Amino acid sequence: MQPKMLQLPSQKIAYYESSGAGPAIMLIHGNSSSGMSYQHQINSSLGEKYRLVAIDLPGHGNSEPFAGQSAYSIPGYAAIVTAAAEALGMEDAVFVGWSLGGHIVLETHNQLEKAKGFVIFGTPPLAFPPAMEEAFLPNPAVNIGFKADVTEEEARAYASSFFVAGTQAPETPFVADILRTDGNARSGLAASIKPDGYQDEVEIVANLSIPLAIFHGKEEQLVNESYIANLAMPTLWRNTIQIIRAAGHAPHWEQPKEFNGLLDAFVADVTE
Repeated sequence: MQPKMLQLPSQKIAYYESSGAGPAIMLIHGNSSSGMSYQHQINSSLGEKYRLVAIDLPGHGNSEPFAGQSAYSIPGYAAIVTAAAEALGMEDAVFVGWSLGGHIVLETHNQLEKAKGFVIFGTPPLAFPPAMEEAFLPNPAVNIGFKADVTEEEARAYASSFFVAGTQAPETPFVADILRTDGNARSGLAASIKPDGYQDEVEIVANLSIPLAIFHGKEEQLVNESYIANLAMPTLWRNTIQIIRAAGHAPHWEQPKEFNGLLDAFVADVTE
């Protein structure tokens, strides 16, 4: 996959685009990752059917960093996603967010008013103050995602937490992406989790007017499914969380056939 570059008013970002010409789907990656994590979607029959665009968030992958730590926040990222959607003519797309990407997608709910639907995975909607001990499983790797400086050993531990326990994380793109991410992105995100640092996501999912799909790896090491299941989500697709077996925090990589099939079905439902 070769990145394309997009000049936004504030900065330049990289993105990857599939060959399909069908309804648009924008893919947002997680903390310390990149659009390369979606290669099993871009380079697949799903990518041949739909117009898939996976962006690199600022400070990640091939995108320019934000100017300073304070710019790294969920609202800051949401503004970039909104600007990219407008620049690429994707305001009415389905927006898919993995982990941090899911929080960003929820933050855009009142900015992307033409969006057909949202898909989040590895993302427990958070209120403020966030119920971290309920939303996340007790895995020390979570803390690495908020450290400015990460060693190779920590990068491998963090990447391994994305997969079924005992799985060795791929060096490329996962470990490599963690190591090349701007350290300010992690420390800035940690600093931004404060009053008015993001919109109440529990309220957002309770009041969404568009369909919301939630995918969840059965072998998740980071996110607590029970926490999500207890939230009020009246527009939840098929009225239940879609469980993907033999997958952890990154089901789009571990079980792409099942993940892509679910995404295909959701997009067909919300764009017909």
